[in-house]
Amino acid sequence: MQEHALSTATPSRSARCWLPAPLLLALAACSPYSDAERDVAAGGRGLAKLNPAPKQAYELVLTLKDAPGPFAIVEGVAQYDVSNYADCGRILPATGTAGRITSQEPVELRKVGENEYRGTFYLDRMQDEDYYGRGVCHWTLTGAGTMLRATNGEADTRFLTYFKKERMNAGSPLTLYYPKVAYPRAELAANYPASGKEDPSAYKEELRGALFSTTTTVQKLAP
Repeated sequence: MQEHALSTATPSRSARCWLPAPLLLALAACSPYSDAERDVAAGGRGLAKLNPAPKQAYELVLTLKDAPGPFAIVEGVAQYDVSNYADCGRILPATGTAGRITSQEPVELRKVGENEYRGTFYLDRMQDEDYYGRGVCHWTLTGAGTMLRATNGEADTRFLTYFKKERMNAGSPLTLYYPKVAYPRAELAANYPASGKEDPSAYKEELRGALFSTTTTVQKLAP
């Protein structure tokens, strides 16, 4: 089904569309929909609106271990999707069905230690509203992700994480392992999206002794 990205958040050029489709849905900046529709409201977010007073705050904590070097870019996003898009979304003329509605909103990650970053996001960041005259669209958080890059160079490897809401609800941390040889860039693939593996033994034996890891946790903040 074609996706209708109703929101486009662009904190920086490097952050746009940096998580591949299996991890997070593409931003509206990558959508075939017209600029006119995307840019009619709220800072380029198109029809989508942000909740002016979100209250359900969570903190994302990213911890690095055995990193092969510094990272000039450490960025985060929270992924939101409309749960009832079939009932409230715009009908696509080509299919006669409603397109999926999605948004990625930036999560500012601040360095709080040599190997630790923290950022705040909100479950109720998006504004439920009747965007297309077909009923109120209800947003839900589906996950949060991070990207690390050695430099500002777009050929460098993107080290990615994605923390699903189900894991967040379970209070379970996520540790992912990456080959150091991909830092700062993969030899055979520019702009390589390294999504990491939870099991170090999933790598070839010659790589297992040269891995670094990220651990992501999410915790609810007191109101």
